[in-house]
Amino acid sequence: MFDGFWDNVLRYPRYLITIVLGIFLNTVEPLFPFLKRPVTLIALLGLFVGTLAFITFTLRAMLGLNTI
Repeated sequence: MFDGFWDNVLRYPRYLITIVLGIFLNTVEPLFPFLKRPVTLIALLGLFVGTLAFITFTLRAMLGLNTI
């Protein structure tokens, strides 16, 4: 009855990693043509850094951590 139980349980982390990696690659792939031109590359990097800073500052304010 439980012959392959642990084999099946150990497959789930690999499945999760595969799903997350697939979602990430399908999200990023449409941006690759934009990275060929330097102007759009700089704009995308600026957007990424700005978004990261916004999320960081928002979470620090919401959680009451030390502000900069």
